Amino acid sequence: MPSSSSRSRAPARRSPRSAPRPGARPAAEPDPERPLVVPFAAFFGLLVAAEDGYLAWLLYTPEVGWDWFMVGPLVLAALALAGAALVWSGRARGWAVLAGTAVLTLVGLLVLAAFFAVLGGEQAVLSTVLLLVGPVTCLVLALQRPVREWTRGRRPPGGRRTATAAR
Repeated sequence: MPSSSSRSRAPARRSPRSAPRPGARPAAEPDPERPLVVPFAAFFGLLVAAEDGYLAWLLYTPEVGWDWFMVGPLVLAALALAGAALVWSGRARGWAVLAGTAVLTLVGLLVLAAFFAVLGGEQAVLSTVLLLVGPVTCLVLALQRPVREWTRGRRPPGGRRTATAAR
């Protein structure tokens, strides 16, 4: 008597290609669209780097040359450039680098403005206060939700981060 089992004894036919991984995007799908705030945040990061470079240039004295106190503004300028590049490319924690650099530059400019105010230089205080526009705007833009989400660096359910999971 034949078997009443519904299972066939023949092996199941399989495709030579492996099954797609869950959560993986096809290569033809475009990257997620960059939020409109991101280019502005990167631009103001470049502006903060330029302001830090300007402050380092102001500290330069031809008689002495390069001195140790010029290192601070130059390091801040390099961090601002790195933060702008990280935010532009959507790398994880780029907004934190950019915001931290903006805060440090903002504090430095406020100390400089207070120093000039104590010395009684109204023109120098006004110039320093005008320089505050760059770090304040950079800080506000870097803390915006679209910028933070753009640089969040999501992790897929498997725990490993892929290059395509940028948003």
